[in-house]
Amino acid sequence: MKLYNVVFHEDVAADYNEAYAWYEKQQKGLGEKFLAEINNKIQQIMTNPGAYGIKSKPGYHEAIVIKFPYSIVYRIYKKDRCILITSIHHHKKHPRKKYRK
Repeated sequence: MKLYNVVFHEDVAADYNEAYAWYEKQQKGLGEKFLAEINNKIQQIMTNPGAYGIKSKPGYHEAIVIKFPYSIVYRIYKKDRCILITSIHHHKKHPRKKYRK
């Protein structure tokens, strides 16, 4: 099975870095565990992007990260075999901020 390519919205790096820094500040090494969980979930999305359902907004899928209160929000472009990750969204933040174009 050929994996989908992953492309990140330009603001995803800020989501990722902010969360990493916060977790590292809480406990040394916790940021690394967060990154590992995010990367693991992205690998699962690449393998089977349709496994995670569409939630509130049509066309956007949400994969919940099990050990951290985050979701990876993405769109699938089947023709191009591409996944656009629009945000790595903390569950306590305003839900409208997770849907980026």
